[in-house]
Amino acid sequence: MQQSQFSFCSAAPLTAQAQQLPAAAAQTANIKRTPLQKFDVPGTNYETVIGMAEIVPNVNIGKHTHPGPESGFMLEGDMTLLVEGQPPLEVKTGQSYKVPPGAAHDAKTGARGAKVIATYVVEKGKPLATPAP
Repeated sequence: MQQSQFSFCSAAPLTAQAQQLPAAAAQTANIKRTPLQKFDVPGTNYETVIGMAEIVPNVNIGKHTHPGPESGFMLEGDMTLLVEGQPPLEVKTGQSYKVPPGAAHDAKTGARGAKVIATYVVEKGKPLATPAP
């Protein structure tokens, strides 16, 4: 399995090509990221990035965008997904979510924090995440 830097809902810009950095480089005080898999989408200039994020309780992760779709599954805890132009979405253990390509979004964890698996499909060389105003 190929190691990659994973940036679940991080406002820090990150290119998919730069994902060869050690997983420790992806850690912050509020989010522990574990890269799981990265692979090419056959016949395209896209790749899929899958990772797990463990987020501390009661924090906003920062408004940002992704150049492709994001989908995720809540393993533990809960969060409120705040996608611009949509009503807030409560995501609880056992539920999934999706964020359209380019949609500015943020998330706020609840009292138990959140542990989520997220999948991104991005054009190679594009930032995985970019801060949004």
